[in-house]
Amino acid sequence: MLNEHNYITCSKCGHDRNSPSLKKCEICGEKLIQQNSSVNSNSNNPLVLILAIAITAGLGIGGFWLLSKKSFNFIPNVQNNISKTEQLTLLGDTFSGYSTFRSKEFQSNKESGVNLHYEDEFDQPKRSDLLNQGKANLLVTTLDQFLKQKPQGKIVGLIDRTVGADAVVLNTKKYSNLKSLLDLNLLIQQVRSQGKQLSITFAGDTPSEYLALMLSTKFDQFKLSDFQVNKVADASVAWKLLQDPNQNVAVAVLWEPYITKARQQGYTVVLSSKDVPGAIVDVIVASNQLIQSQPEKISEFLAAYYRRIDSNLRDTSQFQNQIAEDGKLSPSDANFVLQGIDFFPAIEAKDWLTNGTLEKRIGSTAAVLTLAGKLNQVPENPKDLFTSQFITKAASNSQNLIDLVRADNPELADRLTGKGKVIASNNKLNANQIKAAPNIGNLQVRGDVKFAIGSAELVDEGKQTLNQLAQEISEFNLQTVAVRVIGHTSQIGSADFNQKLSQQRAQVVGNYLRLQNIKHNIVVEGQGFSQLLPGISPNDPRNQRTEIRLVRIN
Repeated sequence: MLNEHNYITCSKCGHDRNSPSLKKCEICGEKLIQQNSSVNSNSNNPLVLILAIAITAGLGIGGFWLLSKKSFNFIPNVQNNISKTEQLTLLGDTFSGYSTFRSKEFQSNKESGVNLHYEDEFDQPKRSDLLNQGKANLLVTTLDQFLKQKPQGKIVGLIDRTVGADAVVLNTKKYSNLKSLLDLNLLIQQVRSQGKQLSITFAGDTPSEYLALMLSTKFDQFKLSDFQVNKVADASVAWKLLQDPNQNVAVAVLWEPYITKARQQGYTVVLSSKDVPGAIVDVIVASNQLIQSQPEKISEFLAAYYRRIDSNLRDTSQFQNQIAEDGKLSPSDANFVLQGIDFFPAIEAKDWLTNGTLEKRIGSTAAVLTLAGKLNQVPENPKDLFTSQFITKAASNSQNLIDLVRADNPELADRLTGKGKVIASNNKLNANQIKAAPNIGNLQVRGDVKFAIGSAELVDEGKQTLNQLAQEISEFNLQTVAVRVIGHTSQIGSADFNQKLSQQRAQVVGNYLRLQNIKHNIVVEGQGFSQLLPGISPNDPRNQRTEIRLVRIN
């Protein structure tokens, strides 16, 4: 039946934003009752009735007062005053994940329940300043930028996490031997000997920059300080520079659809956001002023947004068409983008806000920014940076819908909770498969993996180092990343003794990581003193080391 906004309300799930052209509910699929019995929402409004009577009377006596300039502007002025107090301004940019907010249908108060005005503001510091000045009510941004810019507001909702839409690409055309981060040290030395410096390019103040910071803080062979950093405005520019043989670009950080194009043209994707699926998270931030003055508007806004997400999760073709139209992309390119973005339904977003997941994610992100010198310290009280109170209505609406559709469509019900995309276990691979897998790089070992002299017994300091490494490994996707633990020794003693000792130590490290609940495929191997460090004595204790190497298995 048509409701007051000329949408059809579903008799089964209560979804009240079905287009009059639909025959089935866009949420639960129930057949819609298309009766032409819309209700005029103004019919019971006393002010409208008084105005209607006055207009009728005025026209009856010639209508001169109604048609005068002063009287003619009366109604529009009232509407303008209302719009100023009711309209919410949301700042963001052209990221495809924000396309819902940019759609005209969502911005209209018919769908969202609020008057929404969306503006692109690419300058992240300015975006926060405008919120702080009261010139915007809401903003959308990535979690790392929220921590860097520190806007005067709180995270009230989650939009998405990228699962492949952002990636680090190596230039295998100009530097054909650069297949992994392990190859960087030698290449950097070679280029320096020619009086040059390798270049890395990415769009500044975007997830691309954060991925570059992650590489620099998590991997042993990669240091941003070794590169000439070329920040550009957009990934399309970085993609062009990567292909230009006259540029000295060795590494580019891109987003879709350029990642797929890079793979198709033979470039190496060494690390993507699919490998670290919680690293890049987009959030909705409400200003403190809006939280204090109009909290109900935040709840209405979030309820409308997640209602649209629930609908798109039911039919992903809607999302694909929306992203294609919004970004002026072909359907295939829009599909590449969509495959790389994992949108939060309301239930999952609320879970992150209430079960400690977002708190943990804030700590991990802040640690990367702190190590990279972009943040002074990790926030002492991460819980002060977000609130779950405004997402309650949206989560409740979604739960009601889930309860209704579960019996008929359990797969859809799982998608609406976020459970439909979770993979609980990995595929077990044998040692040879893992050893043959392409290398990503060695994790930085902060501290020493120490053993008792001449034995494979871990000392306390070694255990503390492995505890930290276990946290680092746990952030990587066990579906795409496996671990090689490689033990090395100095040249003191016989080759046979050192080979056995390195193998035993690697095995102890692998076992300890499994005890820390690491579910990834792990293979251990001892190299004895066959791979001594260059530039130091073969008997130097620094040769006694453990490498934690990540490899790509999918």
